[in-house]
Amino acid sequence: MGTIAITGSASGIGAATRVRLVRAGHQVIGVDVRDAEIIADLATAAGREAAIAAVRKAAGNRLDGLVACAGVGPQTESLPLIVSLNYFGAQAVLAGLREALAAGTQPAAVAVSSNSATVPGSESDTPLVAACLAGDEDEARRVATSLFGHQVYAGSKLALARWVRRNAPSAEWAGAGIRLNAVAPGAVMTPLLQGGLDHPVWGPAIRGFPIPTGGFGTPDQIAAAITFLLSPDAGFCCGSVVFVDGGTDAMLRPDQY
Repeated sequence: MGTIAITGSASGIGAATRVRLVRAGHQVIGVDVRDAEIIADLATAAGREAAIAAVRKAAGNRLDGLVACAGVGPQTESLPLIVSLNYFGAQAVLAGLREALAAGTQPAAVAVSSNSATVPGSESDTPLVAACLAGDEDEARRVATSLFGHQVYAGSKLALARWVRRNAPSAEWAGAGIRLNAVAPGAVMTPLLQGGLDHPVWGPAIRGFPIPTGGFGTPDQIAAAITFLLSPDAGFCCGSVVFVDGGTDAMLRPDQY
C-alpha cells in the first residue's frame, strides 16, 4: 500500500477520497486548515512552504500519490483568495512535492479542476488565466478584483487544468515516471456547493444548471474517479482531464471532440 497526501482532506471531495484510500489500506497525510495531520493555509506562500515541508517529513520524502483538492467557491467574498488557493495553492503543492513523488512506487498526482472552466458563458478565459500560468500571483490577484466571482473561480480552475496538461507529458513528470492528471467535477453536494446554494445570486444559478443524469453528484462519486487515476489501472492516463459531472459538459459542448 502507498503513502498519499491530500489537500483539502477535511471535507467534501477531499474527505471522501481520504475514506476510500484509507479503506484500501493506504497511509493518508491530510492537509487542511483544520482536522488534518498537517494544518496549513495554502492561500499563502508561507502556508504552502510549511505544508510541503511537513508532508515531506511525514512521508519520509517519498510519496506514492498526491491529490490537490483544497479550494473555495465563487461565492467567496475575497476574490483574490479564490485564485490564491484554487490555483497557486494547488500548483505550488504539486510542484513542491514532485521530487517526493519521483521517489515513490508507480506515483500519480491528481488535481481537482472544475467543469465550470469550460462551460459556455462562464467567461473563464480572462487575463487571470495568463497571469496564473505565468506564475504572477500578485497580478492574478489584482486581475481578480476586476472580475466577477464566477469568472475568478472558473478561471482559476481553467488555469489549473492547463497547467496539468502542459506539465504532464514533460520530462519532469511523465519522464520521471509520475502520472499527472485532473478531474473536472460538476455540481457536487459538498460544503462548498452548499455555500453557493445559500447565496442569493449564485443559488438560483446553480439550481438551474443542467445535469442530464439528474441531481447533484456526491463527493464519493468524484472520489471514485480520483482513486482510479491514482491507481495502476490508470497507468496509460497522462495529462487527462476527466469530466465527472453527470453529462453537463457533453450536453453543453457536444462537438468539442
